[in-house]
Amino acid sequence: MLITAVVRNDKLCLRKPPAQESSKRKDRNLTTKTLKTLIVDDESLARRGLAHRLKPIADIEVVGEARNGREALKLIAELNPDLVFLDIQMPGLSGFEVVQQLDVDSMPIILFLTAYDEYAVKAFEVNALDYILKPIDEDRLHQVLDKVRSSLSEKRALKHKQLVLKLVSEISGERISSFDELEDRNVQDLVNKEPSRLAIRDGGRTTWVDQKDIEWIDAAGDYMCVQSQGVTYIMRKTMKALERELDENILQRIHRSTIVNIKQVREMESHINGEYFLTLESGHRVKLSRTYKNKLKLFR
Repeated sequence: MLITAVVRNDKLCLRKPPAQESSKRKDRNLTTKTLKTLIVDDESLARRGLAHRLKPIADIEVVGEARNGREALKLIAELNPDLVFLDIQMPGLSGFEVVQQLDVDSMPIILFLTAYDEYAVKAFEVNALDYILKPIDEDRLHQVLDKVRSSLSEKRALKHKQLVLKLVSEISGERISSFDELEDRNVQDLVNKEPSRLAIRDGGRTTWVDQKDIEWIDAAGDYMCVQSQGVTYIMRKTMKALERELDENILQRIHRSTIVNIKQVREMESHINGEYFLTLESGHRVKLSRTYKNKLKLFR
């Protein structure tokens, strides 16, 4: 598995390679396996521009385009591409969240696209081996694609599987030496050993907040207001996506727009319509709706 990060600016610069060099690259690629390629970006101009740049490359065949993460997952399942150019920052599911939902054994090669080079750090955390900045140097782009081609070899595939095991070991704090060993273990137990922190990004800055210090979270559309130790943090993410990042032993959803720290609930008061009002240690009151009445056992 190779995951590579490619960084793009808001303005797409289209530059054709010199005719002679382009011809050489075509000749060089004639004997190479054709890579079925999917482009995922919420900006139509960026999709068209990238498709235009990939068109002269003989062993790249663009088989589809997706406007968001959900379309990407659908097309990856349907088209089984070898290579996916994947935008990181998209409404709904981000590029990283798309990768999290892919099967490791059948995952295509991922080239991340982003307007912010801060995401390169996160890309490396999911085993990215390289990234380039836009406007992309033509030689640099082909250098990255050469790495993609090399990754298809059996030797490189084994190396990247080893990187996955290394990542799991680092997250869990336990040495996992083989996929057989990983299958024998309770993966959820391993993941739960990861430090319970929530990464909140604001421009070029990332703040890590201990989940145990979060009191409650309110939703406002695709934005979440995270309340922690008297400070309000704003993050762009859907409630459903955020829930996947939270430790369910600490933070639980109690309303369509509210998540609460169950460790900080001081009082519980029933209402005539079947709802409940919870009072937190800070004195703040939140509503537990009837839909989430099954969560009552967590407070007793």
